[in-house]
Amino acid sequence: MAEEIAKETKEKEALAIPEFRPGDMVMVSYRIHEEGKERIQPFEGIVIAIKGAGTSKTFTVRKLASQGIGVERIFPFYSPNIQKIKVVKRGKVRRAKLYYLREKAGKKETRIKGAKER
Repeated sequence: MAEEIAKETKEKEALAIPEFRPGDMVMVSYRIHEEGKERIQPFEGIVIAIKGAGTSKTFTVRKLASQGIGVERIFPFYSPNIQKIKVVKRGKVRRAKLYYLREKAGKKETRIKGAKER
């Protein structure tokens, strides 16, 4: 039994997930099942947190929708519904959890400096 769990864990960890950190802007292509249909929904935003370890590891992505309303979504790292993860832009931050971005409103205030903007 333990061997099967270890084998399944290795298979899930073998998926091609790019290395990213909090502050990076990512685009997650997530597979959604609705009424017998399946479609891919892209979700692009800033990674504000990475939690957990092993196969239960998750990351939280926050994006600004219309009229400055923030939308957050939590994705499991090894979910079979994630088709691909693409790092759009690297960000430079000094915190592991960027929850302070929830208090900020607007695109200018939630901007994170990148490697080239120093």
